[in-house]
Amino acid sequence: MSEPTQPTFDVRGAVDLSALNRPQAPPPGEDGGAPAAGGYVVDVTDESFPQLVQDSAQYPVVVLLWIPTDQANAQLGTELGDLADEYAGRFLLARVDAQAYPQVAAAFQVQGVPTVVAVLQGQPVPLFQGAAPSEQVRAVLDQVLQAAEANGVTGRAPAQTGDGSVPAAAEPAPEPEPELPPLHQEAYDAIERDDLESAAAAYTTAIKQDPKDALAVAGLAQVKLLQRTRDADLATARAAAADAPADVDAQLAVADLDLLGGKVDDALGRLLDLLPSADADGKEKLRVRLLDYFEVVGPTDPRVGKARQRLAISLY
Repeated sequence: MSEPTQPTFDVRGAVDLSALNRPQAPPPGEDGGAPAAGGYVVDVTDESFPQLVQDSAQYPVVVLLWIPTDQANAQLGTELGDLADEYAGRFLLARVDAQAYPQVAAAFQVQGVPTVVAVLQGQPVPLFQGAAPSEQVRAVLDQVLQAAEANGVTGRAPAQTGDGSVPAAAEPAPEPEPELPPLHQEAYDAIERDDLESAAAAYTTAIKQDPKDALAVAGLAQVKLLQRTRDADLATARAAAADAPADVDAQLAVADLDLLGGKVDDALGRLLDLLPSADADGKEKLRVRLLDYFEVVGPTDPRVGKARQRLAISLY
C-alpha cells in the first residue's frame, strides 16, 4: 500500500441488504449468535464513526460491514472476533450494522454484506466481500498489518467496551521488559556510554557463539553504521559523491548517512544503481554493505524484499 492520503469516504449510495432474506441467527451475545462486542471488538455507531477513522492513524482498524442476525454474517463476525482476540490489539475489529447505520455502511461504498474493509491513516482499503476460509482471512489480516507497519501505523488498539470506550480499569499494567542475554546487555550498555568498539566486540562474540542469533547480527550491523558515520559530515560527503559518481567509497559514505537519517529508499537505491557499472571489487563492497543495510532496516521490511531482488539480478 502506498502512503495513505486523506479519507475518501463517500456517504452517497446504498448497501444491498438482501442478506435479510437468508437464514437468521440470534443477536450478538446470545447463544448461537456472534459474540458481543468488547475486548478488541467494537460496534460502530454514527457518533463513534469519526473517532474510529481518527484512531486508524494510530493502529489498524478492520471494519466488518454486516447484518448481525444473518447466519453467514454472524459466522464471519465470530471468526474475525476470535482473530481480533488472538492478535490482542494489533488491530481493532469495528463492526457496522449496515441495517441500523446505513450512512456509515454507505461511506465505504460497498454493494453487499458481509464486507470487510481496513482503515489505515483514515484511508479505506477494501479487503474482501462474503465468507472466506479462516486461513485466507488470517493471510489477509497479516497483509494489512504489513501495510500498516510500512506506513508507520504501529500502535496497538486498547481493549474496549462494546460502545467503543476504553474501560476505566481495563488498562493492563505494563509488562516488565524481558531480560537481554548477557552479551546483548553488554552491547546495549556499551552503546549507552558511546563505547561502540566494545558494543561491536560483544555482538561479534554473541554471533560466534550462535551464528543464528539474528538480533546480534542486526545489532552489529547497526553499531558498524554508527562507527562509520561517527565523524562524517553530510555536506562534505554529498559533495565528494557528486564529484565522483562512480567512486564506490564516496557513494557508500553518503548512503550510510542517508540510512542513519531514515532515508532508506535513498540509501538502498544509491547502492543498487551503482552495482551494474562497478568492477568486481566494487560489486563486493556494495553487496556486503547492502546486506548490512538489510539487517539494519529489518528483513521483513518490504523495501528490503524489493532491494534483495534487485541485488540478485545485478549480481547474477
